[in-house]
Amino acid sequence: MSNVDTPKRRGPYAKSAERRRSIVDAAFEVFASQGYRGGSLQDVANRVGLSQTSLLHYFPSKADLLVAVLNKRDAEADTGPIGQGEHDFETTLVEQAKYNESVPGLIELYSVLCGEAVTTDYPGREYFVSRFARLRSEYSAELVQLRERGRLRPGVDPERAAASIVALWDGIQLQWLLEPRVDMAACLKDYLDSIILPLAEITEPS
Repeated sequence: MSNVDTPKRRGPYAKSAERRRSIVDAAFEVFASQGYRGGSLQDVANRVGLSQTSLLHYFPSKADLLVAVLNKRDAEADTGPIGQGEHDFETTLVEQAKYNESVPGLIELYSVLCGEAVTTDYPGREYFVSRFARLRSEYSAELVQLRERGRLRPGVDPERAAASIVALWDGIQLQWLLEPRVDMAACLKDYLDSIILPLAEITEPS
């Protein structure tokens, strides 16, 4: 028998996983452009060359597909500066804003689905409720640490400032979608500079 290795055939699991990924990628594009309400399962199925019945074999419901799309969105964002955690708080947020601009459809998807989250019986509502709560908590904790190091400007409340950062970031993203000349990162940095003191301005204790 020959010792030459023959190419291994891809098993059904690998093919199924690849098909699932292609469906999620297609749904990502459909939901980003049409929203969850407006984008149909048939629209997604058409993009991957499946019947709607075949698509439902991989994702039993449209809500299941939405969850997969939101997970993909998080995975895309987590490869940026926030996921790496290599910089200080202010720099990380500003660099993440720049990174988000470079990922096709990421901001569109987030903004469209987030807007729909306020509607009745929206299956992604809890995702956004939890996300906002987590961000407010994480940002507030970072600002408290900055205050302890003397870098938070006097009178700044960490919890309110955390909510303001989230609101500013989401609002600037919407403006950027409508007018790409809006500099998201610069606007975010301006606000952070208004509440966080640079190291050079910290007064050393006598």
